[in-house]
Amino acid sequence: MIADSKNYPIPARSVQTEIEVAKSRFITHIGYTPTTADSKAFIAGVRSSLSDADHHVYAFKIGYGNSIIEGMSDDGEPSGTAGPPVLAVLRGQNIGDVTVVVTRYFGGILLGTGGLVRAYTEAAQNGFANLVTERKIARKIVGLETPYNFFQPIRKLMDDHEGVDIEETFAGSILLSARFPVDHVEPFIQAVIELTAGRVEPLILDE
Repeated sequence: MIADSKNYPIPARSVQTEIEVAKSRFITHIGYTPTTADSKAFIAGVRSSLSDADHHVYAFKIGYGNSIIEGMSDDGEPSGTAGPPVLAVLRGQNIGDVTVVVTRYFGGILLGTGGLVRAYTEAAQNGFANLVTERKIARKIVGLETPYNFFQPIRKLMDDHEGVDIEETFAGSILLSARFPVDHVEPFIQAVIELTAGRVEPLILDE
């Protein structure tokens, strides 16, 4: 099957899980990060919230299919024992735009190379087992200016055509904008034109 680089599974919300291995705590955070900047911010947020931890191992994948950016870090653990296992688990998931941070609080017992690989693998797997996903949908922003008498009918059309992030500005007339799935854009525009007999013509704002 050819991967759709515009419509693929992503985290629906962030998740946090925890396991204990030989008295060490492994806390896994997984979140939606559509850009490398978002990934860096997510990692920094975990570091800040658990600043007393010994290690913050991470892996990320931005994009999906053949168009991806990946990265990982052992963050002070022996080379290859932490970041690569977490990235390997991530690569095994049918998901994109995601960052995983596994935070370790050392419990005083050395795990050895094999033990670390197993622990970080289990921590990442446990996180993904609890992750809820949804499909990323390509959207376009559509804006329009309408008289007040068309406001409620147009708002209903926005809802009917799965508009999200709706913005409203009220002045002498009303400015509306929303993000629509790409396959709803033209039907929404035509519906508004028909409703208003051509008095309101929505425009695609992000082409």
